[in-house]
Amino acid sequence: MAAHSVELLFDEDSDAAIRREWAALVAADLPSQARHRSPTNRPHVTLTVAGRIDPAADAGLWEPARQLPLKCVIGAPLVFGRTALTLVRLIVPAAGLLRLHESVDALCAPHVADGPFPHARPGQWTPHVTLCRRLAPADLPAALEVLGSDDVAGAFTGLRRWDGDARVDTVIG
Repeated sequence: MAAHSVELLFDEDSDAAIRREWAALVAADLPSQARHRSPTNRPHVTLTVAGRIDPAADAGLWEPARQLPLKCVIGAPLVFGRTALTLVRLIVPAAGLLRLHESVDALCAPHVADGPFPHARPGQWTPHVTLCRRLAPADLPAALEVLGSDDVAGAFTGLRRWDGDARVDTVIG
């Protein structure tokens, strides 16, 4: 069973900025999210993730989708893991984003039988956009070298539910 999630989607300029970083990693012969060729692969911020989210959640997700667009700041690079690293950019956790996250968590709760994964819960969530996975620790300096160093002002303009079993995304707003 693959994971299911609810994700925020970026505006065109923010999406393009993240894709430029994906491309820079590819040009440096490093792992990159750009190497995933799925038609649904795009920069996003996961709000909640679980083993399964019932599609009935979509009806309630229209309410947080109406709060979009929501401004955001794509901040500093962060690293998750110790041996096979995941390189991400922090999404600065502004008050509006945290409220939206709490709303999505509460709206999805009745539609997630086993509950969301703990790292996606309010108070434990680190908002981020993934740049690459399975980065060798020795390659971290090279990866950081090719990334932009400035924060990027952007916005979230869409919300989607990802069904990892069917490999289908449903755009909510």
